[in-house]
Amino acid sequence: MAGIGTRLMKIEVDSADHTAEVSAVRVTTAESDSDFVTFADAASGGARDYKLTFTAVQDAATGTMWREVFDNAGDEVPVTLMPYGNATASATEPHYTMTAVIKEPEGDLIGGDADASTSARFTIECEWDLTGKPTEVTA
Repeated sequence: MAGIGTRLMKIEVDSADHTAEVSAVRVTTAESDSDFVTFADAASGGARDYKLTFTAVQDAATGTMWREVFDNAGDEVPVTLMPYGNATASATEPHYTMTAVIKEPEGDLIGGDADASTSARFTIECEWDLTGKPTEVTA
C-alpha cells in the first residue's frame, strides 16, 4: 500500500478547479455540540460535525477561491477533493464529494505580513462547515 502522497491533491469548488490557489486542505471531524441527542445518534457513537479547512492565496480576480469567499459567504457549494490527483475516481483512488457553506476567514481577509520573497503571496485560512459527512466516490 503506497498511501496518499502530499503533492497530488486536487480541489474543485462549484465545478471550478482551485488546485493552483490552495496550499493546504483537509476535512476535519469533531463531536457535535448539541443539547439534543437522538437515540440514533447515541447508538452510532454520537453526532459529528465536519468542516473543510484550507489555505488559499489572496487573488481578487474573477473565478478565484478568494473571490468565492469574498462574494458568496453563506452560500452552499459542492466541493470535490481528489487526494490522488486522478480525473476519474476508482475503488483504489476515490474522490470525496461534499456540500460546504462558504464562510469568511476568522482573521486576515485582505493583506498580511511583508516578505522580501518575490514569490510569497498573502493568504487566507478558511474553515467551512459541511452539511454532512463527505461521500466517497469510487466510480
